[in-house]
Amino acid sequence: MTLFMSLDAPSPLSDLNPAGLRLGLVCARFNHDLVEGLRTNALQVLSRAGVTEEQIVTCRVPGSNELPAALRLLLDREPLDACLALGVIIRGDTLHFELIARSVSDALHHLAMDSRVPIINGVVVAETTQQARDRCLGSIPRGHEFGSALLEMAALRTRLGRPRT
Repeated sequence: MTLFMSLDAPSPLSDLNPAGLRLGLVCARFNHDLVEGLRTNALQVLSRAGVTEEQIVTCRVPGSNELPAALRLLLDREPLDACLALGVIIRGDTLHFELIARSVSDALHHLAMDSRVPIINGVVVAETTQQARDRCLGSIPRGHEFGSALLEMAALRTRLGRPRT
């Protein structure tokens, strides 16, 4: 049952104004073709909403495990309204899959809370390569969903104002 619930993504908001937003995008290079599919789809959503390339600070890291550290460095350097971390982790024969998936998710969550900047966890965690392909390149458009979530959370942060320190 939860599988079907995860396929029911919220509809993108149509009344978002991206003017003046500064967004961060950090992409893992491991599973490059799959991550590139996520990135391309997320950027399509941002472009359709009126976000320009100049509004997006992008960097790449070796793998999903490096996403939180890169985001921390980026947030220390740039005043950003929201960030998106993109990666793909596919189950293998060892516990590495579970350790990386959990630690990356936890680190992204804690970084968002500590920095007070919304961070969209765009790390696809899949049991098989085919599941990952479906979510990154196929019928389940996670990249579009991640792009929509990034826009919505950046707009929310802007509307509510930057947090007091």
